[in-house]
Amino acid sequence: MATELSRIRHYPELDGKTLLVCVGAMKCATSWLHAYMGGLEGVSPSPLKELHFFSRDFPEHALSDMDLLAVRRLTLFLSQEGHPAEHLAASPMLQAALDRVQMIYDDNAYFGHMARISTPQTRVICDVTPAYSVLGTAGFAHMQAFCATQDIRLKLLFVMRDPVERLWSQLRHMQQQGLTEDATQAWADALDAPAIMARGDYRATVKALDDCFAPEDLLYLFYEDLAGGDALPRLCRFLDTPWRSPGPGLRRNETTVGTALPHDAQKALAAALAPQYAFCRARFGGDLPKQWQG
Repeated sequence: MATELSRIRHYPELDGKTLLVCVGAMKCATSWLHAYMGGLEGVSPSPLKELHFFSRDFPEHALSDMDLLAVRRLTLFLSQEGHPAEHLAASPMLQAALDRVQMIYDDNAYFGHMARISTPQTRVICDVTPAYSVLGTAGFAHMQAFCATQDIRLKLLFVMRDPVERLWSQLRHMQQQGLTEDATQAWADALDAPAIMARGDYRATVKALDDCFAPEDLLYLFYEDLAGGDALPRLCRFLDTPWRSPGPGLRRNETTVGTALPHDAQKALAAALAPQYAFCRARFGGDLPKQWQG
């Protein structure tokens, strides 16, 4: 259902704030970044990672029906032992799940959710949804127009990881979720699956972002720099908030299926993803992590 921008109400609680939207990529530590940003001064991420609000009008590369999953998630939360109203009053996650279901039939619920989680101390609100990486130019243009209905500044974050490592992590994660039986056998089919390959199409995502947003409103980071590089200080400067050490450990939502990448699969994946390596070398030059294979 297309959004009618004229029906989007203004939320004065958001005036002057920044909306940071992290658009991926999948399996690039976005769950960890979501938790990290929740500890930064003046930054309020949605309690619900992966809102998938902007994905609804651009479902071409969807891996599942996120509105249906939102309803099922809320049903599961409300079925927990105890009084549902008490759970709702006490749980920010449950409140966010309810907000997300409302977004199915009321586009105002997106900024209503952001206004509700915002406090007087909040300068930055965050939507971390890696699936947004496949929205394309039309999807990002829609996001920009939708956010222009508010007195906010929209900023975009995109995190990249070695293309072969990222895809193999995604396939192992799919095996963990029961979406495929064996990643060592599924990789060949994955190379012919547009929805899977689109999530590692850095060239398409970066070009679409560059087409739609000013350079000062874009931040490109690399997964490999999060642990010991300058990625986090750059992120904090981008958000205009003091840097905070993340402390030990970088694992969150870690894929537990640890199957090694077979040699024949590594060669095939590297060949299929060669254009991504070439694009990133040309686009990011010396900023590209040395750990990248291509």
